[in-house]
Amino acid sequence: MNWDGCAEVERVEGKMNGAAVIKGTRVLAQTIVENHDSGSPVEEIAENYPHIPIEIIRRVLAFRERQRLVA
Repeated sequence: MNWDGCAEVERVEGKMNGAAVIKGTRVLAQTIVENHDSGSPVEEIAENYPHIPIEIIRRVLAFRERQRLVA
């Protein structure tokens, strides 16, 4: 997935091989998406990644949904 344009995601050379991660973390954006796609509610994802505010998780998932609608 193309995460360009998502304010909550960054790619940093040398950090997680330049993969898209949640800003300020080493958590792959795709991991959040995969957790949600496999049935985990947002609240459970937030419990599993307590250092990521629930609102950030919601924004990442909303961005992914908008991308799916455009594709």
